[in-house]
Amino acid sequence: MSVPLTKFPGGLKLTGHKNRSTQVPIRKTPLSKQLVLPLQQHIGAAAVPIVEVGDKVLKGQRIAHAEGHVSVCLHAPSSGVITAIGEHAIPHPSGLSAPCITIETDGEEQWIERQQIADFRQHTAHELRQIIRDAGIVGLGGAGFPSFIKLNPGVHHTVETLLINGAECEPYITCDDMLMRERAEGILDGVEIMLFALRASRCILAIEDNKSEAITAMRFALSHRPHLSQTEIVVVPTRYPTGGEKQLIQVVTGKQIPSNKLPIDIGIVCHNPGTAYAVGRAILHGEPLISRIVTVTGTDVTHAGNFETLLGTPIKDLLDFCETKRQPDEPFIQGGPMMGYSLAGDDLPITKTANCILVGVDDVAPPAQPLPCIRCGDCAEACPVSLLPQQLYWYSRAKDFDQTRNYNLFDCIECGCCDYVCPSKIPLVSYFRFSKTEIMNQQREQQKADLARERHESRLARLEREKQEKEERQRQRKAALAASKAAKAKKDSPEKPEPTDSDAKEKV
Repeated sequence: MSVPLTKFPGGLKLTGHKNRSTQVPIRKTPLSKQLVLPLQQHIGAAAVPIVEVGDKVLKGQRIAHAEGHVSVCLHAPSSGVITAIGEHAIPHPSGLSAPCITIETDGEEQWIERQQIADFRQHTAHELRQIIRDAGIVGLGGAGFPSFIKLNPGVHHTVETLLINGAECEPYITCDDMLMRERAEGILDGVEIMLFALRASRCILAIEDNKSEAITAMRFALSHRPHLSQTEIVVVPTRYPTGGEKQLIQVVTGKQIPSNKLPIDIGIVCHNPGTAYAVGRAILHGEPLISRIVTVTGTDVTHAGNFETLLGTPIKDLLDFCETKRQPDEPFIQGGPMMGYSLAGDDLPITKTANCILVGVDDVAPPAQPLPCIRCGDCAEACPVSLLPQQLYWYSRAKDFDQTRNYNLFDCIECGCCDYVCPSKIPLVSYFRFSKTEIMNQQREQQKADLARERHESRLARLEREKQEKEERQRQRKAALAASKAAKAKKDSPEKPEPTDSDAKEKV
């Protein structure tokens, strides 16, 4: 099986800055005294606590169940005692707090009894998806979409290709690279389960050409699994943002996903190597998602690298373990320099979507006051989605949201290419995020207004129906009463006999 490669428009060739964090193997972060677990670490509805303050929990024990269809469960990353269930600061650009469960660890790391599956093929796809949901697995590439949903194509779709996205194109981030180098067998365990659940006919594992050790490790592991003959490792050119779902699909298949459509609409399902690894651990070893690999790097990090870190670990503990030269409350970036966001607090937990902590960035100038747009068109040339960022900027600035939608605002993947090349240093992506937020707020308000109008119209219709029913009942009662009176009058009045012929003769 050979995959001809194509190109996506735009994109950038960026300096990787990946060597500092790939010089040593993955290390384990020491156990923290306290773990803080936000109830919402994924797209969809937040999990609902099933424990109370004071409860003792074991490592891997479920502490919150999934609420609604788009949701997953949450588990204790270590054994200990529940000390709080309430608001706590979370790693989010808003700086707001959210409901969290806090565990004071006991240092014993005592596991629950784990249910391992020897042969997953003896289970139905539905049963495997339910295990994955119960294990709390979400996309570990950054978005955090519940993985069991993407493994359920439904009756209206047929999956041709499972695509494992090992591009990891953003500078500094190397957690997937190191995972593929060191745990290739575990990733392929997950790939086999995903292929079975999706009934996909082939699998493409795409890796950028700057990850030679990961490519070698994955090829070696795959060579020992001849039954995975439908799986191919494809080396793709290093270009940002090749790791974008739509861009990678275009590169390895030549297919473009239409606007407002999903990969499943063209027969493709895309997952992250970390997600595949988590799926394998959940099915074959009975381990829920309680940790992830986090890249910690930057000019201010003394011992940069990748760390297997329990969810809920305070970011401060992780930075201290790496001997980070950082002042208290000095901002740092969660994610990469292109699509990540700045955080300032130390008391923030590692979550399922935290792939990188970046402290100190090379080759980045301090923020400058933006200058007027000179209409150079560089942003349009760099856009990997073939949008017109310049026009979107003008309409976003003017709050002409109808026009931003006409120019396909929601196709923007917020990769930051336009920001990077803009000579006027205009924060274009910030304007686009603002417009998206305002449009979604307007949609929510419109939905509320539509619902209120429907309820009002429904109430009026109900009142009118009740009025007509009442009038009909009154009419029926009046008719029944009139009939009853007529019958009674007829019964009470004496009946006169019919005149006879003899009566007529007597009158004569």
